[in-house]
Amino acid sequence: MVSSPDKRIEVNIQLSNKIEYSVKFEGKYILEPSAINLLLANKKDLTGDLQIRRSFLHVVNEVIISPVPEKRKEIPDHYTELRIDFKLPYSLLFRVYNDGVAYRWATSFRDSITVINELAEFVFPAGKKVRLPLLSPREGSDRYHTSFEELYQLKAIDSLTDSAMAYNPVLTGTGNEVKLGITESALVDYPGMFISGTGGRSLKGVFAPYPLEEKLKSGLYSQYLVTKRAGYIARTRGARAFPWRVLILARNDKDLPGNDLVYRLGSPTSLKDLTWIHPGKCTDEWIIGINLFNIPFKSGVNTATYKYYIDFAKKFGLDRIMMDAGWSNNNDLFDINPDINMDALSTYARNRGVKISMWTLAATLNRQLDSALKQFNKWGVDFIMTDFMDRDDQLMVNFYHRIAKACADHHIMIMYHGAFAPKGFNRTWPNAITREGVLGSEYNIWSDKPTPGYDVTLPFTRMLAGSLDYEPGILDNATREQFRAINQKVMSQGTRCHQMAMFIVYDSPLQVFSGNPSQGLMEPEFMQLLGSFPTTWDETNILEGSIGEFIVTARKNGKDWYIGGMTNWTPREIELATDRIDPGTYNAVLCRDGINADKYPSDYIIENFKWQKGQPLKVFMAPGGGFVLKLTRIDKQ
Repeated sequence: MVSSPDKRIEVNIQLSNKIEYSVKFEGKYILEPSAINLLLANKKDLTGDLQIRRSFLHVVNEVIISPVPEKRKEIPDHYTELRIDFKLPYSLLFRVYNDGVAYRWATSFRDSITVINELAEFVFPAGKKVRLPLLSPREGSDRYHTSFEELYQLKAIDSLTDSAMAYNPVLTGTGNEVKLGITESALVDYPGMFISGTGGRSLKGVFAPYPLEEKLKSGLYSQYLVTKRAGYIARTRGARAFPWRVLILARNDKDLPGNDLVYRLGSPTSLKDLTWIHPGKCTDEWIIGINLFNIPFKSGVNTATYKYYIDFAKKFGLDRIMMDAGWSNNNDLFDINPDINMDALSTYARNRGVKISMWTLAATLNRQLDSALKQFNKWGVDFIMTDFMDRDDQLMVNFYHRIAKACADHHIMIMYHGAFAPKGFNRTWPNAITREGVLGSEYNIWSDKPTPGYDVTLPFTRMLAGSLDYEPGILDNATREQFRAINQKVMSQGTRCHQMAMFIVYDSPLQVFSGNPSQGLMEPEFMQLLGSFPTTWDETNILEGSIGEFIVTARKNGKDWYIGGMTNWTPREIELATDRIDPGTYNAVLCRDGINADKYPSDYIIENFKWQKGQPLKVFMAPGGGFVLKLTRIDKQ
């Protein structure tokens, strides 16, 4: 048995003819005996011979300094670790933290090994429910192809069969029950873990078999689809540590969004010089379809439009613009759109002190990687996106690492779209500064899926596995009844302040503003406030929150605090708990829902006032509403 430093969590490991572990939280089973195993080729079963050679138990209490702090700069890393070395050349490690449990396999075979499968079982007490993003079938591809963009659904665990498969994180527990999130970390040279049902009280890990054959599906967004898979999930080094299987535990809902256990378990970076990594804010034009107005030129993918975006970014304190799909032939990065003069644009951006960022198609970037990165360097590009991977088998996971390393060699930051969640990758590659892996703002173009209730589910679920690129900031806002999915006239459900609060509530060291700059120019006070937000944080505290209902997040940067709140369709008045705010006097700027935001969700009001620690603060959020409070310290206490 091994316990967390605060003794609230106990893990019991049972060895008989198999290995099982169970987890108790405050004396009650949160996970019942669950089997684990690693099955290798040549009938090698890691639990086939359980003779223990030795075991070690030790306590670690350190601090990780994050170079790109998405939640906090100084991350306490306090745990009890049990290492069991078996007579056969493998070990099993368990780490028990005050906020979760993790285990991993480590092998020390001399030669390479083939992993046929991994057994990762999660057995729950009867009657439990789980929130999980169930995969939708995709025409023309197998079940392991997904863009990792699904709604979280609440299901009884025993209602899920093995045909129901989701990507992680998933979250169990409802109401006052202890919450348990299942995810993974340190995913290297190995496939990601899906979660499926079993028809009973348990969930199990499922892993994509290794791709033996791929076929390029050509088109506007060409991508490789797996046409033949092997009878194994990975071929890898014989001496290695495998990914962590991670259980995040929380007594209260509000303890989940601030959890950074997955980052702590990520493999430390080998990069030495990180001074070239610059978090910040970026524009993107794709969601609004470049539907600009009040301009003297034809908007589109052209030089004039991108100069307009550069001027907009400069005016409101955004660091860079994204040139999204269309700046080149998607299938050839050197076949540049004839309406764009890249030399003129890069010079203009450099003179304005704004960076240019580029969208790429993963299959194209893979083929043209070295020459493309050199060209990006010449243009002064310090951040790129690559898109349409839509897999997490071993071959694709290795692609992520190879691209991140190549970008690091060229001092370029990278964001992956059509991608799985970070899962500690951003600790290994700090230049992999954010990640999609979420159903975000773009879905407003063609569906009604991104509701305010969904928006306030993400911090408690998907965000457990790392930062997410939601791309907030849509400036055309609608009630549930008003909303329509309209291409190039994109609106969002909920209020304007709900959109603004996402910049504070969602972890992402590189936030992407997706609203229409022509509208933003008409509301300079709003945009100046939004443009002043940091994207990295010294400290993060979740003041209040309930999954799918609402959240209030307080973040500290330097001496200043930023508090963001979001609600579902239920209006709420919140009295802010400010006990964690440093004592002192502050200049306060509050952007809150306007009096008519229930009928006209773009209605907001910005108030400026002095505030001193101890004074009560109440904020009303309209249906689908939100707020942001910026507190700038003005004394030296």
